[in-house]
Amino acid sequence: MKHLHFILAGLLIGISCSLHARNRVIERPPFLVRNTTSIEVSKVVLSDTATVLHIYAKYRPKYWIKIGPNSYLQDNNGETYPLRSGIGITAGKEFWMPESGEAEFQLVFPPLPEGVTSVDFSEDKEVENGFSIWGIQLKGNKLPKQVLPPNAIVHKADAKAELPQPTLRYGKATLTGKLLDFRPGMKSSFKVVVQENWKGDVSGITLDINPDGSFSKEMTLLGTTPCSIYTDQGSEIYFFMEPGKTTEVYLNQRELTRRSSKFHNEEKPYGEPAYINGPLQLVAQELNRYQSGESMMTRLYQSSAVFADKDIDAAKEYILKVSDEAQSDIDKLPCSASTRQLLSINNRLETYSMLVFVPNLLTSSALHANRIKEKDAQDFYQQLQQKIPAEYIPYSDLALLNVPQSVLSSQYHNAAIRYIHKRNELAKAWGTDKGIFFDIARNVSFYWNIKDFTPLTDAQKDTLATMPGAYREMLTAANDELLAQIEANKEKTGYVINQVDENVGNEDLFASIIGRYKGKVLLVDFWATWCGPCRMANKAIAPMKEELKAEDIVYLYITGETSPLNTWKNMIPDIHGEHFRVTEDQWKFLREQHEVKGVPTYLIIDREGSVKFRSTGFPGVAKMKEELLKAVKQEEGKKG
Repeated sequence: MKHLHFILAGLLIGISCSLHARNRVIERPPFLVRNTTSIEVSKVVLSDTATVLHIYAKYRPKYWIKIGPNSYLQDNNGETYPLRSGIGITAGKEFWMPESGEAEFQLVFPPLPEGVTSVDFSEDKEVENGFSIWGIQLKGNKLPKQVLPPNAIVHKADAKAELPQPTLRYGKATLTGKLLDFRPGMKSSFKVVVQENWKGDVSGITLDINPDGSFSKEMTLLGTTPCSIYTDQGSEIYFFMEPGKTTEVYLNQRELTRRSSKFHNEEKPYGEPAYINGPLQLVAQELNRYQSGESMMTRLYQSSAVFADKDIDAAKEYILKVSDEAQSDIDKLPCSASTRQLLSINNRLETYSMLVFVPNLLTSSALHANRIKEKDAQDFYQQLQQKIPAEYIPYSDLALLNVPQSVLSSQYHNAAIRYIHKRNELAKAWGTDKGIFFDIARNVSFYWNIKDFTPLTDAQKDTLATMPGAYREMLTAANDELLAQIEANKEKTGYVINQVDENVGNEDLFASIIGRYKGKVLLVDFWATWCGPCRMANKAIAPMKEELKAEDIVYLYITGETSPLNTWKNMIPDIHGEHFRVTEDQWKFLREQHEVKGVPTYLIIDREGSVKFRSTGFPGVAKMKEELLKAVKQEEGKKG
């Protein structure tokens, strides 16, 4: 019997070893590109029965992520393998992140044929912005060799090159480029952030991506302009555009992915994060190579606990200390003098912006430490604002705003925009009212009027005639465009301007407004003309309105007097629905009555007048449509 036991034990050990031998484990496999910083493959286990991806997840603590039930692998031969199950996660259900913000789980797929060398992981195609990881390597610890386009070159540094003055010219600038390692299923468009410092504006331009990963866009700009692209890999790529010139940008997705990887970020770089040709090409190259992806604002907000025991003076001292440390790091960089100059400008301008934000930082810290309640936050903030001395930032320091090269900084808009209304005080402190800051301030004041749907007056046109030619061209074109839009608005339909009953008190105001649409499902939007997210959301849901036009839904928009009358009248022709503009007192009451803590805030109200959904901030088109149809079908069910 003992002999038999030994024989059986030997057989079991042999079977176990045989099964183990059939498993092939790839630890921390390299991969080409991912469209997220939330998940990464830490290990792949291959066997005759299954393919298991071990997933490392990093996301905001106590928030959830989700893996679609129709997720799949696709191998290098084009064959697909559907998700079988999850271990430690259930496909299609929320996976809540722990306090640490880090977690691990496994995804199980069918076994792969022996000859497969790489796979792509993709979430359900129906999932908007679903997770994807391309080119997960299963044989070897290196990625396939990258073949760069001929123009994707590294520019030689010039240690002594000074940062040039920006060009002031009004005209067309061209952006071209390509996403390297582009694959089918990757994003079809992305946004370029254009820092239009010359006119006090920041715009987001959408670029469509061609099937080969290339893109091209023509923009009308006023002078040398800093621009950036926020990538799916969590990086910001910087470049410059200039009227009359072409800028080429080749985004190196595998290097951007490596930089954001938990397991590969210490490995040798896969080239430059981006290859740039065009205006200030060397500066752009070095900015992308050396500039930290984490701004001072991000660092300070993440460490809000640091401000828990600080007053406005101690907060200033701490911010200046962080700024000095950042400058010390800049001084040590092995970059050209021109790049170091711009990085130094960036640091100083961001420091000024953060000093302006001190009341916000201290309020956020007090909330985080439970020293104040949310309902008291606004009063707490206002008290701090009143304590800030007139020259909390010495006006003499702000003379940097009048240095031409500062307009090349991505931080110029945030810093300068707050001081345009104080240009007379700054002129006195600086001993001059001449220079680039004052030219921009004059241009901005005219441009903002035009943006607020107020055409230039004859007096303003006389002043305009004395301004540099590029400003005249830009403002004249913007004014002509506004006049054409005002004329076109006269022919538009689909919107209704409503008046509030003067005899109704604040307590009954909302009931009197929605009472006009009794028996209908309402989407109520508390918004403002100056609110960028409101305006973007209005454009985003326009196709949804058309799609649901057969449903008995009323789109009801309410704003207050902070939305200038001319702006409001000329903006709403493109926002189909019922519009109300209430007094400041009514607006304040409505915000308190319905807990409108910010704009936009949405309410979905059923036919009986009950609130069925509430969201501060735009929840997305899909969610909005889902909740509206839920309210519609609920009422139809009652009728049935």
